[in-house]
Amino acid sequence: MSPLTLAEVETLARAAHDGRTDKAGRPYAEHLAAVAEGVRARGGDPDQIAAAWLHDAVEDAALSEEWLARARLTARTKAIVRALTRGPGESQEAYAARILATPGAPLVKEADLAHNADPDRLAVLPEPVRTRLTGKYARMRALLGLHGDGGPAA
Repeated sequence: MSPLTLAEVETLARAAHDGRTDKAGRPYAEHLAAVAEGVRARGGDPDQIAAAWLHDAVEDAALSEEWLARARLTARTKAIVRALTRGPGESQEAYAARILATPGAPLVKEADLAHNADPDRLAVLPEPVRTRLTGKYARMRALLGLHGDGGPAA
């Protein structure tokens, strides 16, 4: 059986996150769409774009690991989704190391961080939350070797 098309993955991801919102109260699917577009704009391939749509699905319990194991996705897409699924209590260092060790995952995480750290998106959050998240995203960018703008370090 062939893998799900990108349109099917998008539909599935939107349905899995239906009714969920981000920290600013926006529909969570907006974040998924922005990350998928960020991956596409950075030259990502279909496996990476599919993973972008699903990057938070297992971590947020919108879909289960069992679903992922059985899903009609390429092995590479599944590996990227697993790499981007941070475990409970997992350190940022261990998380970043797994991302860096998984082909295709760093680009998806770069697009995720770029959208998460978007100043317009952060501006609507209360100052303590904005400050905490800005520091968290900057630390992850540093662990992944990315500049503050989300691009690769020179």
